[in-house]
Amino acid sequence: MSQNDRAWERREITGFSNPTVKYLRNLREKKHRKREGKFLAEGLRLLTDARECGKLPETLVMTGKRDAHPLLDELEAAVADAGGEIIETTPNILTKITGKDNPQAVVGVFAEFDTSLVSLDRSQGPIWMVAQALRDPGNLGTMLRTCDAVGAGGLILIDDCADPFSMEAVRASMGAVFTQQIGRSTWDEFLPWLRSGSGQLVAASLRDAVDYRGAPYSAPCFILVGNESRGLPEAYEDECDLRVTMPMKGRADSLNAAVAGAVLAYEVLAKLD
Repeated sequence: MSQNDRAWERREITGFSNPTVKYLRNLREKKHRKREGKFLAEGLRLLTDARECGKLPETLVMTGKRDAHPLLDELEAAVADAGGEIIETTPNILTKITGKDNPQAVVGVFAEFDTSLVSLDRSQGPIWMVAQALRDPGNLGTMLRTCDAVGAGGLILIDDCADPFSMEAVRASMGAVFTQQIGRSTWDEFLPWLRSGSGQLVAASLRDAVDYRGAPYSAPCFILVGNESRGLPEAYEDECDLRVTMPMKGRADSLNAAVAGAVLAYEVLAKLD
């Protein structure tokens, strides 16, 4: 019997006033995600990446009008076998849930991951990205993609950063939110944790900095990136083991925070390989 022929128990929702619709829609807001410990991820590719990383949605929401796809069959089967809930609804209700006029045909509800520093294994990668007060969820998602690309251990968010579990950040990560360890803490919590084990703290800076090409990087290397508009506080830079500078040959005086982190991460990767 093919998976298409297997009869999963699906709950059908057709009314906008259904309390489940309100619950799912509310997960777009940070306060509700924090209270429920859940987040939304949209799209078959992203949910397939999650499944391949061993992470399944607790709830799978699909439109009744959708194209057949073997990956969707596999995803639905895995969620059903794990005891998850499968909901079938209309495209208009899915629009209400996601806030997008043209939503993809499938959305998953996931439990948020443990983001405490003690949950992180620093031996998992030679490079780590550290973002301080990063406010743009697109930049956050891009940094997660960079982490995945360079084989990093993960991303640590310091102080008041954007939420890595917002739909915007999850979408921008292109699935890397499921492949990377994510930590969240204050600076005063992060620094003792870092110094309790091995780790070189590196930041892009203009103060007492050396050229980022060929600088003496060592693993595990924690690349510190500051706020998009203000950069890093001077006191944070003072705690770094190494400060590097990247040449700016045009009129711009700085790179986008996520771009700067990516450029630096690849230089560190080249040095450590």
